Amino acid sequence: MANVFALHSVGSSIVTFLRNTYPAHIAGRDLPACTFELISSGQMAGEIDEATRVTLYLYRITVNEHSRRTRRPTSPGDSFVPLGLDLHYLLTAWAANPLHEQVTLAWAIRQLHQFPVLDASSLSPEAAWASEEVIQIIPAELSTEDVMRIWDALDPSYRLSVSYVARLVRLDPDQDTEQFRPVVTGRFTYAEVARD
Repeated sequence: MANVFALHSVGSSIVTFLRNTYPAHIAGRDLPACTFELISSGQMAGEIDEATRVTLYLYRITVNEHSRRTRRPTSPGDSFVPLGLDLHYLLTAWAANPLHEQVTLAWAIRQLHQFPVLDASSLSPEAAWASEEVIQIIPAELSTEDVMRIWDALDPSYRLSVSYVARLVRLDPDQDTEQFRPVVTGRFTYAEVARD
């Protein structure tokens, strides 16, 4: 389980993984220089740079239907259940020519196919991930109509892109540790009582 920084952590970790594993050469040929970026809705609505790059854009968040109430409270004070979320991303190639666009996106798709799991060691630490935390990166099937609706809602014209779902991101509730301090010791005093 993680805190509210988890959403940013997942996207940032995917981009960092792609950036750090992108090779300069493959199969005896040079790959185009490419940058990898996590972008916001505001950046998608702004001026788009034509430099060769691959972007990851979080366009939708849904509550995971299988995670609702999967964990029961373990103690009377533990009445909170983590919120399970699925993060929907567009992985998009931006380039001035078809070779750079297609090669960089093909490489990124293959990389996520080969390494579809981020564990706690691969996730950026700001979300305070639990050591057993695992996020799966799964290709998402979108109809042509759905893809066109997404791009119609965005300012730039359509670009070659692939959709993914990152699941399952569990957000822990904030708990007031001062108000609900755990009992760690008990203090008892014994005294002799005088009898008549």
